[in-house]
Amino acid sequence: GNPEIADYILVYRNTKIAVIEAKKRDLPLTEGVAQAKKYAGKLQIRFTYATNGLGVYEMDMETGQEGEVSSFPTTEELWEKTFAEVNAWRDRFAAIPFEDKGGTMVPYYYQEIASQKTLSAVAQGIDRILLNLATGTGKTFIAFQIAWKLFQAKWNLTREPNRRPRILFLADRNILANQAFNAFSTFDEDARVRIEPDAISKKGSVPKNGSIFFTIFQTFMSGIDYKTGKPKPHFGEYPPDFFDFIIIDECHRGGAKDESSWRGILEYFSPAVQLGLTATPLRKHNADTYEYFGRPIYTYALKDGINDGFLTPFRVKQIATTIDDYVYTSDDEIEDGDVVVGKVYQENDFNKIIEIKEREAYRVKTFMEMIDQKEKTIVFCATQLHALAVRDLINQMKTGTDPNYCARVTANDGKLGEQHLAAFQDNDKTIPTILTTSQKLSTGVDARNVRNIVLMRPVNSMIEFKQIIGRGTRLFDGKDYFTVYDFVKAYQHFSDPEWDGEPLDPETPTPRPPGSGPGPDPVDPDPIPPPVERKLLKVTLADGKVRQFQHMVSTSFWGPDGTPLSTEQFLQQLFGDLPDFFSDEEQLREIWGHPDTRRGLLEGLAEKGYSTEQLAEIRKLICAEQSDLFDVLAYVAFALAPLSREGRVLDRKDLIYSHYDDKQQAFIDFVLTQYIKIDVEALESDKLPSLLELKYNGIHDAIEELGEVGAIRELFVGFQTHLYDEGGVA
Repeated sequence: GNPEIADYILVYRNTKIAVIEAKKRDLPLTEGVAQAKKYAGKLQIRFTYATNGLGVYEMDMETGQEGEVSSFPTTEELWEKTFAEVNAWRDRFAAIPFEDKGGTMVPYYYQEIASQKTLSAVAQGIDRILLNLATGTGKTFIAFQIAWKLFQAKWNLTREPNRRPRILFLADRNILANQAFNAFSTFDEDARVRIEPDAISKKGSVPKNGSIFFTIFQTFMSGIDYKTGKPKPHFGEYPPDFFDFIIIDECHRGGAKDESSWRGILEYFSPAVQLGLTATPLRKHNADTYEYFGRPIYTYALKDGINDGFLTPFRVKQIATTIDDYVYTSDDEIEDGDVVVGKVYQENDFNKIIEIKEREAYRVKTFMEMIDQKEKTIVFCATQLHALAVRDLINQMKTGTDPNYCARVTANDGKLGEQHLAAFQDNDKTIPTILTTSQKLSTGVDARNVRNIVLMRPVNSMIEFKQIIGRGTRLFDGKDYFTVYDFVKAYQHFSDPEWDGEPLDPETPTPRPPGSGPGPDPVDPDPIPPPVERKLLKVTLADGKVRQFQHMVSTSFWGPDGTPLSTEQFLQQLFGDLPDFFSDEEQLREIWGHPDTRRGLLEGLAEKGYSTEQLAEIRKLICAEQSDLFDVLAYVAFALAPLSREGRVLDRKDLIYSHYDDKQQAFIDFVLTQYIKIDVEALESDKLPSLLELKYNGIHDAIEELGEVGAIRELFVGFQTHLYDEGGVA
């Protein structure tokens, strides 16, 4: 939808400190109070004002006090009212503007809030801080802004501005550390240091010259004492107070877990102020993270990001097939392994215990026929071997010709896989178009133009499920939504309160045994799984079974409350909202019969959450794929039977032609042919020049046939009214 726009935001010392909602003089003074409170609440600003130009009404969002005041406060008065306690570091941070990289990266409002709340906590001396923001909302950019202000203000652990801080960005995957290193590129090159095992081995010591250091837990945990030959973690080569500020990315994945050896790194650098970044609300499986860092100082959920327009919404296609589970029968052929007669092999067993190639081929064929094969897609598979098989099936079934159309990216693919991933992330490149993976791409893939996510393996963790959904939520021009193709009933996670619910109260984690410290062995973030002891059971199905494969598809849409709406719920909601746009069938026909009012209706529906793509999806569900979107609205609102575009033209053609001469009829006939072929988009006003070019090879020839430009436009607009008349011959 359209962004919300406050009338005035008062900014002082690079800080938003008040909202003003202004109304006309003849309206009551408090007419804008509700809006003013809404905007201030969203921006987390303490003071907000309503005015009609004759008076000023002040509201304190912190104390709840409100009432008319004689005038607006001065900047200093408002600053002192907002920040009653004097704090030199807060003022020093505020004096430094956000770094917008030459105007190319202006922070979103929630990124400003997250940054300022973190800096406020630092100024107050808080040393463990947690931010909870949905995947795709720019946590790394927020970390950059925080580091930028700390660096420019010369904040450090001495709390005296006598030197620049040493900041560590700590992740658990190289791709995340590399992305952060690049995101911090505004810092001088010699200020940034990438800590890597090869460089440490070559130099014989860890790097210490620099200001902003980037590494992964695994690098810090590795190392060896060359004198004794015993393990010696690299992080121990730094003094405990070497870093002033540490940013732990995706901290729920290990850094703060009590049972994790990585926790020892954070405890070793305990003097540092530590900022945890997570996309996961408090749940029992990550209670250790919250116990360590405390409650988040700011939360921005997935539903907030989508409803605000900073993340892309999604639809879910739930696909059930007749081979979702399997019981062996004697007409099937066992190629390898031992089958358990009578056992029901279920989703968790496939491609780990049992492999049925015909089943996977059918699933691949199903989604390949459903997607636009030019759109970037990630397919999540059960194992690396499964990802290999699915890659091959996709390349065998693709409609294109490029041999690298689909690539596998897993731990086994090494640098070649990383090259495929880099090309996939490049929005200017179209190959590879599809990536298959098992675990590797569930996090850390900043690919903005992902349009499809295919789930061919169960997703048992809510954390992983949200991260996988996050692969598609990043914004991209022309990307109004993305689609999740779900073969494994992962959609059930949406009905779980953990999906986007409120944080739970903390649960006390189980303490570690006394004296337990960081283990010596590095942890591979994308480990190559050890060989499975038992043979993979391979079964070839009887031909008759394969020919009887069938599937059913159920579609759900994004709901403003953060959970998908079923088709029935979506239709009910649409039915309830349509009276806001037209009162009866006659008014709908009148609106739809003119390009300008039709476009206005579609824009209004889109703002309410009914995009043309969603309406087109409903068109499929009511078996009206050859119909106009008019028929979708008429079906939902008035239960009118859909009419195909060709049927509409045949039904109305005599009526239309009765108003025009032969030359005009020839042009109308051409336009209607395009309408049948393309859809109602062919009737938009901006399509007129290209239609004239196609029909007459130029505007000049069109004018000779049809008259002046104004008359041509009148003809183009006028005949559409008759196309949507109630019907019949004149």
